[in-house]
Amino acid sequence: MKITWLGHSAFRIETADAKILIDPFFSGNPSFADQDRKAAAEGITHILLTHGHGDHVGDTIALANETGAVVLANADLAAWLGSKGVSKLEMGNTGGTVGFGGFTATFTQALHSSAQITEDGVSHALGSANGLMLHFEGEPSLLHMGDTDIFTDMGLINELHQPDIGLVPIGDRFTMGGAVAALSCQRFFDFKHAIPCHYGTFPIIDQTPDKFVKGMEGLKTRVETPKVGTTLTF
Repeated sequence: MKITWLGHSAFRIETADAKILIDPFFSGNPSFADQDRKAAAEGITHILLTHGHGDHVGDTIALANETGAVVLANADLAAWLGSKGVSKLEMGNTGGTVGFGGFTATFTQALHSSAQITEDGVSHALGSANGLMLHFEGEPSLLHMGDTDIFTDMGLINELHQPDIGLVPIGDRFTMGGAVAALSCQRFFDFKHAIPCHYGTFPIIDQTPDKFVKGMEGLKTRVETPKVGTTLTF
């Protein structure tokens, strides 16, 4: 498995059977500015979305039309994407699992909101915010927490799915901060690897993973803090 952090909460996941983008926020993402959009989207088979905010839906509509990738989102967000011209859609909701041959994706709980603001300035709800739990054949299992605070049922997610790799939001203000994110990993998960995200993008969120790294000291979990655009192999 290869995992590339594309900035903010966007990741590219490559396995033997799939090339996946999660929350592909490219346009308008300061962290993505110096990267090659074409390379980031090359050969993608699936686009997975945790929720409906613009910094997570990102370039989904354009990428889906350009590549023919299947888009997975919660039912409300999927319906909205369909109205915008996305044709290859799979939908689900919290607790549900969708199979894609070489992997499955389960919508897990997240404590956050999910909406888009239209040109008239009105906010339209787009279902619940979620995490995404991915199980692959012969590859590590992976949990993208989405945008969330800590919550005790994270322990149930770990019990049910036993994720090997955690993609953990740490930026504060809109998600849990680094110290609380580290507590969530300590108390509720047994990750072999943890990759922090949702930081350093905008001035109003934390710029570094330092609080998370410090909070994870002494744990068996290996914390990976790749530079944006760097690919890790597991």
